[in-house]
Order: sequence, then C-alpha cells, then structure tokens
Amino acid sequence: MSRAMRLSDKPAARAGASVLGGLALIAAAFFWLQINLKDMILALPAFIRFFVNNFLPPNFKNTGAYIPLILDTIFFALAGTCFSSVLAFIMGFLMSERTNGILPLRTAVRFLMSVLRNVPILVWAALLVRIFGIGNMVGLIALILGTLGMLSRSYAESASEISGEKIEALRACGASYPQILLHGIIPEFVPPWVNWTLFSFEINIRASVILGMVGAGGIGIMVQTNIRLFKYGEALSLIIILTVMILLTEFAVNQIRKRVR
Repeated sequence: MSRAMRLSDKPAARAGASVLGGLALIAAAFFWLQINLKDMILALPAFIRFFVNNFLPPNFKNTGAYIPLILDTIFFALAGTCFSSVLAFIMGFLMSERTNGILPLRTAVRFLMSVLRNVPILVWAALLVRIFGIGNMVGLIALILGTLGMLSRSYAESASEISGEKIEALRACGASYPQILLHGIIPEFVPPWVNWTLFSFEINIRASVILGMVGAGGIGIMVQTNIRLFKYGEALSLIIILTVMILLTEFAVNQIRKRVR
C-alpha cells in the first residue's frame, strides 16, 4: 500500500472513530437517564393525536389583545441586547490581553463575567421574581445579566484575535493608548462586534419568550396561561405568531450582517 493511500485512510478512520464515540455517548446518556428509545417512538402517535385533537385549529380570535405583550417581548430583546452590548464592550476589552495588560484586573473581570455566563438565564429570572415580583423589570434585568456574560467573552476573544502588527506599528510611532485603541483596535473589532451583537439579539428574542413563561413579562406568560387553562388553540396561535416573528427577525439580522460584511 502506498504512502498516499495510507494518509488518505487516516481522516476516514478518525471520522469513523468520532462517529462511534458520539453514538456511544448518546447510548450512555439514554442509559443513565433510564430512557427507553422504543417507548419514545411508540409514544409519538399518541402525541400527534393529542396535538391534532386539542391544538388544531389555531384560534386567532383574541390575537389583537396580545399585541402589547408581543411588543414587550421584542423590546425586551432589543433593550437587553443593546444595554448588554455596551457593558460587554467595556468588559470584553478589560478581559483581553490585547487591550488590558493589568493581570489582576483582567482576572477579576473574567471571573465576574464567568459567574454571570454560567448561571442560566431562567435561574436569574426565578431569583429576581422572588425578589421583585412579576413584571417587565425582572425580565429585562435577567436578560441583561444572562447576555452580558456571553457577549463579554465573545468580545474579548474577538479583541484577542486582532493582529498585533498594526498595534506595534502605532506604538513604535509614539501613539498613546487612546490613539492605539481608536485607530488600531476598534476598526478591526467593529465587524465581529456587530456580528456577535446581532447573533445575541436573535437568541434574546427566544429567551424573552421563555422568560415570560416564568413570570418575567412578555408574551410567554400568556402562552403558559393558555396551556394551563387548556386553551390550546389560543396557545398555538401565539406560538405561530412567535415563530413568524423569529423568522422575520432572523431574515432582518441576516440582511444587516450581509451589509456589514
């Protein structure tokens, strides 16, 4: 067997091993959770019958009354993303070695953002509801806390990937730190900053709905209420509206992302 053939076999062997490893992990997860795949498959027809008999047809009769809550959900995502992106811009620069040479400060900010990032957004919402009660403020604060940790890390990694050659050239010319920041770092940082912010907005549209289901405001609370009251037709109408809203958001975000590129 030639050397070229042996080399071509290595990627295939690695890919096969990866597939087998993934299947083994899935099997281990099902075993640990004591979930029977056969029972899942057999339960599917019953689920379909329940959905067809109870959710169909969707009831759009009261949709007009839900428009303010739908707007709440959109503005949750918009305000939470914008506010978080401003704070994360600062935190990301403090976390990056490229923009912050003070190790203790960098470590402290990284630790704080890691805490925010690793606490699920629903946990923040549950804690805030217990403290402040049900309301829009709870949803917005939970969204900001959950988004800030994720965006700050993304921004920090983007800042760290900026080429140091331009920065070193500016430093050799006697440029001050603000000048290096303004002319050497921020212009390179803007495209990934826009991309990460738009991606976060897409996620926050969905997260705003989930937050509403635990009492943090927005349309999610009505989805949850209709399901609890067995008004499945109205619940399905809201789900359809939310799906369309998310698809339109993704389309608009993709158009903005293309213009930025």
